[in-house]
Amino acid sequence: MTERLSPGDPAPDFTLPTDSGDTIALKDLRGRKVVLYAYPAAMTPGCTTQACDFRDSLASLQAAGYEVIGISPDTPAKLAKFRERDAITFPLVSDQDKSVLTAYGAFGEKQLYGKTVTGVIRSTFVIDENGAVEKALYNVKATGHVAKLRRDLGID
Repeated sequence: MTERLSPGDPAPDFTLPTDSGDTIALKDLRGRKVVLYAYPAAMTPGCTTQACDFRDSLASLQAAGYEVIGISPDTPAKLAKFRERDAITFPLVSDQDKSVLTAYGAFGEKQLYGKTVTGVIRSTFVIDENGAVEKALYNVKATGHVAKLRRDLGID
């Protein structure tokens, strides 16, 4: 079983390539609140719904002081196509070896159509300005999750 994070845990640091060819390091975002969400695969129906929900909520999340980053095992090139196709307006980072996803407890065994498989566990992490986990939400639904997250954060 993959170790899961809990509120108060230090968020595992990372430096990963993005969809735009840059890199993002979590330590460079200290002083800002971060919503890091893990999704299985770019350009699939559920992941597209979730990414578009974050895109459509980005202004209100940013107004409340949150940066949004999506993380998946997809290549930067596939992430760039996803960004372009769906007008994603926040960074998507590539964790091809799944080491960061594993460190966050977002890669491991999960149920898929009644079968146990190993893969990305759809998860969202809210990281505070000091780099500590504020919320660790596992097995979230692709649809409706962003609206619930906004309510939980007091944005709506």
